[in-house]
Amino acid sequence: MPSEDVPKKQAPLLNAANVLTALRIVLVPVFVAALIVSDGTHTGWLWTSAALFAIASITDYWDGRIARAHDLVTPFGAVADPIADKALTGAALIGLSAYDLLPWWVTVVIIVRELGVTALRFWVMRHGVIAASRGGKLKTLLQIIAIIWYLCPVPDPIEVAGSVVMGAAVLATVVTGADYVVRALTLRRTGRER
Repeated sequence: MPSEDVPKKQAPLLNAANVLTALRIVLVPVFVAALIVSDGTHTGWLWTSAALFAIASITDYWDGRIARAHDLVTPFGAVADPIADKALTGAALIGLSAYDLLPWWVTVVIIVRELGVTALRFWVMRHGVIAASRGGKLKTLLQIIAIIWYLCPVPDPIEVAGSVVMGAAVLATVVTGADYVVRALTLRRTGRER
């Protein structure tokens, strides 16, 4: 009968989930380069940057799913994954605002929320980890769809749909940010999530 004291085997650093995370990190500067070359007006490069952003975003979904399903969670993945996510989203938002494709206030609200949540994660780290909520996952999905929409050179009549999706993304960003603050304060006070 195996002993219960046997330590759990640590996942290897080189695994499928970490490779996808590393790929996303590599895609960030490639995406930024394509967006810069597009100058916010060149249709072909805008489509290219949208495709690169979509591919990088898909790796975010799959690396987490693979890591959880096959117990491949590593310290590298835990640190690199959120950094890659924020770098990709932040670069896209700043690029869109720099080319006047997206209002700066939207970029500021989303980036401030993401940095604030990161700071809260460090603040409560000794007390536990706050699991991603359904609202947080919806927020991420809405942000991805909205950014891709803004990157794609769509005709004027349907351009308004992008504003609606981005509005929903901003609302979800603010609401889930407030929820995260409440959950972090609860965790600090009681040692467990509400």
